[in-house]
Amino acid sequence: MPSNLNYEDVYTKRRRIARLAEQSPELGFTSLNHLIDIDWLREAFRLTRKSGTPGVDGQSAQKYEANLEESLQGLLQRAKSGLYRAPPVLRKHIPKGSGSETRPIGIPTFEDKILQRAIVMLLEPIYEQDFPSTAGLF
Repeated sequence: MPSNLNYEDVYTKRRRIARLAEQSPELGFTSLNHLIDIDWLREAFRLTRKSGTPGVDGQSAQKYEANLEESLQGLLQRAKSGLYRAPPVLRKHIPKGSGSETRPIGIPTFEDKILQRAIVMLLEPIYEQDFPSTAGLF
């Protein structure tokens, strides 16, 4: 993982989003795209599970990481320009219950998982204000 990741900047942005959502619950966030930058994607990469099955492109986390900076820069450019299109999801059937039945699951590509994580990182601070923690209630 590159040492030039600025965790502080990413988490400062997330705290600002949460504070704004808390202070102005009636506010509708119309654009958060400007907050995603290369540090944001690096942190999304760091938080993305690396042991999952590769998607339709066959690319593992290790292969993606081998060219990480170039891959993330390309992903950022496509996401910001509107050129990013989520690739097809790999459909697998896994055993259900006793094993005589199966259920389908979808496996996105690793790059799509990174972008999904980046979007979760944007939305989480907003929705955490709308849905208070239920920890300890059950």
